[in-house]
Amino acid sequence: MNNVKTNLIFDPEKNLAFDLYEPEEPNGKILIFWHGGGWFRGDKLSANDVANKIADAGFLTFVPNYRLAPRYTFPSAHVDTINFVKWLLKSTYYQVGQPIVQIGASVGGTMALNLSMEYGFKTVTWSAPLNFSGWMEKHHNVMSSNDAKHDFDEEDPKNIRNSFYKYFVSTYIGEPLDNAKLVQMDAISNFQGKIGNLLMVNSINEIVPLVDTLNFIKAIAKSDKPMTLQTLAGSGHAMDYADKILDLSLSFLE
Repeated sequence: MNNVKTNLIFDPEKNLAFDLYEPEEPNGKILIFWHGGGWFRGDKLSANDVANKIADAGFLTFVPNYRLAPRYTFPSAHVDTINFVKWLLKSTYYQVGQPIVQIGASVGGTMALNLSMEYGFKTVTWSAPLNFSGWMEKHHNVMSSNDAKHDFDEEDPKNIRNSFYKYFVSTYIGEPLDNAKLVQMDAISNFQGKIGNLLMVNSINEIVPLVDTLNFIKAIAKSDKPMTLQTLAGSGHAMDYADKILDLSLSFLE
């Protein structure tokens, strides 16, 4: 049975904590799991089941929290993820040369990509949003809502997803909606030629446009970087398909 330690502090100033899942039979690798939630909700506790399964596979598994909008806007969560890695690399949990890998769900995947570009970590993303400035430009007429079905009597699933996409991005950016900040959030804007081996997972008809993932892969491929795309039928997003994709994800990271 895994040894689970909760609410361990890595940033006392901001009172940010992580949960640690210590495997019974460690494989020597550290895995960081970044939870999703659109930067305005979500918590490390939501990853409890999947983190236990990851630890069952032998990974020393960390699930950190980060600050959430609307109180904390861009780049707060991004900064917190970098600060966690800096803390981890100086901690007693890490041995020099020890492999560190990542899984990021939804916006957790967006931030995992940025860390992969910074540190070269091998990374799996589940439904990572990638192209915020381009999406906003194409959808400027979309009304923002956390619950468009209730707020606007909307019935079309695509419109509901678009309304939510605009809501979570706008909430994290804050007012005014600054296009320069959107560009800074775009995954490709942070690519400087360095990135770890990637497995990117997306459903075909989900909230994250598959075309954005394909365009990101195309851009990265020009630098001759290895990556794998796994598409799934339907409209499931991130944790919706976690059980289906976890074994493949861990095999990739092993």
